[in-house]
Amino acid sequence: MKTVKQNVHYHVGNENETDMYIEILNGLKSSPKSISPKYFYDKKGSELFESITMLREYYPTRTELFILNKYKSEMANAAGTNSALIEFGSGSSEKVRTLLEAMPELKEYVPIDISKDFLYQSARALSMEYPGLNVYAVSADYTAKFEMPKLESERKVVFFPGSTIGNFEPHEMEDFLKQTAELLKPGGGLLIGVDLKKDQAVLNAAYNDKKGVTRDFNLNLLNRLNRELLANFKLEDFSHHAFYHAEKGRVEMHLVSLKNQVITIGDVQIAFQEGETIHTENSYKFTIKEFHQIAAMCGFKPKKVWCDERQWFTIHYLEVI
Repeated sequence: MKTVKQNVHYHVGNENETDMYIEILNGLKSSPKSISPKYFYDKKGSELFESITMLREYYPTRTELFILNKYKSEMANAAGTNSALIEFGSGSSEKVRTLLEAMPELKEYVPIDISKDFLYQSARALSMEYPGLNVYAVSADYTAKFEMPKLESERKVVFFPGSTIGNFEPHEMEDFLKQTAELLKPGGGLLIGVDLKKDQAVLNAAYNDKKGVTRDFNLNLLNRLNRELLANFKLEDFSHHAFYHAEKGRVEMHLVSLKNQVITIGDVQIAFQEGETIHTENSYKFTIKEFHQIAAMCGFKPKKVWCDERQWFTIHYLEVI
């Protein structure tokens, strides 16, 4: 009987259940109320986000995939096949497949995601598609300190696609990039997707799709709190609101209370006024120059940037100094 090599390995990089309860309560007790967008991504949230990426209005994913397909060989050369490829927020690992096509000699891939079930499912599928690739699936919040599996490759390259970097507040972005530089060590690389500033109508449509998938994605956060933290949110008492704030250079996403109400999380009561919001996400947009300046402050040297013809989206390759 022929044995099949086991090439997928599972690791828990950090635990965050207690932290989630404390962080959610602190956010809802603050003024204005807020919840970190990292809590969108339970299994259902991850599936809804995958649906968002396929919407006509949501340009970032297809634009980034166009750039990846067009320049994947250049990106592979920049990353180098003698490196371990680490992906933050790997989700379904769809985008990395484009890169892996151009990196047939790559030996180690480390997908990291906060949604454990979705991560393990994706890792199993990828390991079967690439039997020569060792896949180390790490369940962790990559924005916090986490434990990496032991790898053979000395050099590391982080792949951080999408426009997730724009979800961080400016000070959080700097902390995150510095933490990433520390993980990578001098000479390590960061291949990162960055959304650019553009016409406001395009941005507003991307976060207010006609099918209402983004609305469902936003409201699913309340479902997660009901299930995991014993909250009693009624989804019909909240609405989705997203808009581009030109002065701050970001899209904001909120959940709006439709009436005066009091909800509970466990035995803690949280009061809402009609019209009061929970700020669930920011998505900052940049110019290339703005992002390069931020990266340079955090220990990276910009090496290469790839862009689409409309200049809507970019992928940058940076190296740790």
